[in-house]
Amino acid sequence: MSHNSFGYLFRITTWGESHGPAIGCVVDGCPPGIPITETEIQAYLDKRKPGQSKYTTQRKEPDTVEILSGVFETEDGEQVTTGTPISLLIKNVDARSKDYGDIKDKFRPGHADYTYFQKYGVRDWRGSGRASARETAARVAGGAVARKVVPEMVVRGALVQVGPHKIDRANWCWDTVGDNPFFCPDPKAVDTWAKFLDEVRKAGSSAGAVIEVVADGVPPGLGAPVYGKLDQDICSGLMSINAVKGVEIGAGFAAAALSGEENADELRKHPPGWPEFTSNNAGGILGGISTGQPVVARFVVKPTSSILTPRRTVDKDGNDTEVSTKGRHDPCVGIRAVPIGEAMMAIVLADHYLRHRGQTGQG
Repeated sequence: MSHNSFGYLFRITTWGESHGPAIGCVVDGCPPGIPITETEIQAYLDKRKPGQSKYTTQRKEPDTVEILSGVFETEDGEQVTTGTPISLLIKNVDARSKDYGDIKDKFRPGHADYTYFQKYGVRDWRGSGRASARETAARVAGGAVARKVVPEMVVRGALVQVGPHKIDRANWCWDTVGDNPFFCPDPKAVDTWAKFLDEVRKAGSSAGAVIEVVADGVPPGLGAPVYGKLDQDICSGLMSINAVKGVEIGAGFAAAALSGEENADELRKHPPGWPEFTSNNAGGILGGISTGQPVVARFVVKPTSSILTPRRTVDKDGNDTEVSTKGRHDPCVGIRAVPIGEAMMAIVLADHYLRHRGQTGQG
């Protein structure tokens, strides 16, 4: 299988399967001298790990990260990157492969089972192997390193829609995001989402979601016109996440309903010398290059394909049959996609920051 790496100057390669002994990430291209510890990486993995509420899979994985290379303790006791590849290991400790025994020869509708088998002629049916969201823990670990590369950059994500239920943006509060199991920025939406997902979970079904990721402190100038656009690579990174079916930047698809006057982000003189924008419909990117405003992206995660409700399908011999997925699965995989989206945004921005510095000497 090819294409397990992402990025150019800052590059991550993930490896491992859902029910294998471990998964991991190799970060290549990280500059030397950046302070990083396992504790810092672990904080982001803890946001993503399963089993933290009844609204996520009950698989009990501590997702404990180990740094195997690329970090050295200096004489003053500080752990810093050396500029060599950083290898990160996360052991799997709670895989239950027997849960998938009944469906090992069947293709789940909406899942990658069928396409993997068609492409490779073999597939790891134990939790879907590389097609599992388990792989994304390694991305989150790599993203924790990426966050340290761009000075003053802060990347945050939130769930803005679950099923048909959207937040009220007038109630947006970043402090609320960490106080509920949904990464929800609207405290008034939490109860609605909880009741909705309780019904979904009890019915053995699943629901989709929309996640918004915002990067503050991104300097202007990142990205390149034509084939190296910053928003192009953000879309690529977010679309690479399991179950993502759509990505938008800034106003996104809503821009189609705006007039030219409404959509234009006007500029005004600002004392420090850089102009000030009066709005941010562009999502912090114009012509593929960052403006210095917050970079804003949203992505859509489809409902989890592994559900208890029987669905019609075929087996690997082409026979008609039905499939019902038992075991432990997320009723809304979009919840745990929030820290994954943050990680991919950070990885793209770290990569473009190093590209910009290499080309212009700035940064």
